[in-house]
Amino acid sequence: MKYLHTMIRVSNLEQSLDFFINKLGFVEQRRYENEKGRFTLAFVAAPESPDAPVELTYNWDPEVYTGGRNFGHLALGVDNIYDYCASLQKQGITINRPPRDGRMAFIKTPDGISIELLQKGDALPVAEPWASMQNTGTW
Repeated sequence: MKYLHTMIRVSNLEQSLDFFINKLGFVEQRRYENEKGRFTLAFVAAPESPDAPVELTYNWDPEVYTGGRNFGHLALGVDNIYDYCASLQKQGITINRPPRDGRMAFIKTPDGISIELLQKGDALPVAEPWASMQNTGTW
């Protein structure tokens, strides 16, 4: 058995591609448009794990997606969680659960799907401003 991908439905494909590619640093691998089925699939992956893509499914007919938290979350390993979170903040991304412990943080996609950010290797030493930063919203 081989793990193939994770699929999430998105309400705005361009906004989601901007989030995953321009903000998180993913790479678009391929795209498939189906006029008869009225949907587009865009596969994006982190550069270090191209064999584990996220399938962004965009249905052309408007739908409202709720309960993104019911999905659970995606998880990404990062080289320096403090630098990565600071970079995301500069791009306007809310850090819902700051990396107070030097190891773990949470953000959300434009459609409310939680993404867990984990420090690769050992946790970094506890540091400000992260150590005293409060949670924002849900994660």
